[in-house]
Formats: sequence, C-alpha cells, structure tokens
Amino acid sequence: MSPETLEELPGPYEILELGDREVRSLRIAGWRQGLMRIQTGEVPQGKTIKALRVFVPAETKPVGVSWYDITSQTLIAQILPFLERPNFTTKTFVITKYGTAPKARFTVEVR
Repeated sequence: MSPETLEELPGPYEILELGDREVRSLRIAGWRQGLMRIQTGEVPQGKTIKALRVFVPAETKPVGVSWYDITSQTLIAQILPFLERPNFTTKTFVITKYGTAPKARFTVEVR
C-alpha cells in the first residue's frame, strides 16, 4: 500500500515499545495500516510515518485501548505478510527486540 492511499490512524496512539532483548507475545485479532504523525528531537514540528495498528484481545492487553501501534518499518515488513493470510487470528506472534532506536532490529516467530 502506498502512503498516498493510507489514511491517518485516529488517536490515541499506543506505541508498541520494547526494551533491548524484551520479548512480547501477541495474538492479533485484526489490523489496519495507516499514517501517524510523530514528533522527534530531529524534527520538532513532527513528521508523518507509516504505522501498523494491531488489535489484540483483552487477555493480551488488559489495560487501556485494545491495540498497539507498530512504527518500526522493519518490524512491519516482517509481520505484514503473515497478517495478509486468512488464518492470522489463529497464530501467536512472538516479537523480540535487539538494540535501541534508531538501530533496533526485531525477530518475529509465528506459532
């Protein structure tokens, strides 16, 4: 999907944040790609990025809204092919982060 065809994701934003070598297991019930406006130290006025919103069941995330917003483009690239399959709701996505932003990388194990 090109950025021109994506709509802005409505707030509130719930960024999936992990520490170095932290592991998170997610069951994903639904998903949506969109745009998100973020502010960084390098660009104080903000910039628009592509994001992936994944909707998760209450047992996965019992507090707050029922989604996570993924902003790492490398993580999105790894997860999206699995989400485009019809059986993605039966899978568990085990995400591990290595390093810190902006050089962090992720592994995704799908069970």
